[in-house]
Amino acid sequence: MNNSFRYLDLAYILPGAKGCIEIQDYRTHARDIETGRFKDLCLKQALLTLDDWLFLPIAYLSIRDDPAVCKQLTLAFVGKFLSTATPSELNWGEAETLRFARRLMRPFLPRELSAHLRLSDRHTRDILHHLVNKKMLVVASGNQRYRTYRLGQ
Repeated sequence: MNNSFRYLDLAYILPGAKGCIEIQDYRTHARDIETGRFKDLCLKQALLTLDDWLFLPIAYLSIRDDPAVCKQLTLAFVGKFLSTATPSELNWGEAETLRFARRLMRPFLPRELSAHLRLSDRHTRDILHHLVNKKMLVVASGNQRYRTYRLGQ
């Protein structure tokens, strides 16, 4: 790929999910673009698609003329990543813990999860230990006493 840099307009990356919102400008893509640049853009999108990226192209004119529609498209796009299914063998607490971790997108404390689930600290820690043993969560900090957790890769 010519070892050159390529940029994404807006990237949304979670463990196990990658999305890109590309803002398409009519002038740049239809009239003013060189053939080599056009080929490079197509190659970039093809390679990212093969790497399991999900794309949402939005016309610049839509952002200017219909911002409410663009907002709804963006929310639906992000929702595809946050509403992914959880394995059926998980109980409700484990499944909701994975959803919580996906939404948060940062390491979290057991007490944060406990408040979200409205469960005792002990029950919450049991859920966390089960998910770590199943390799669905990993310990983000702490050696002897686990402090924070995050989604596993």
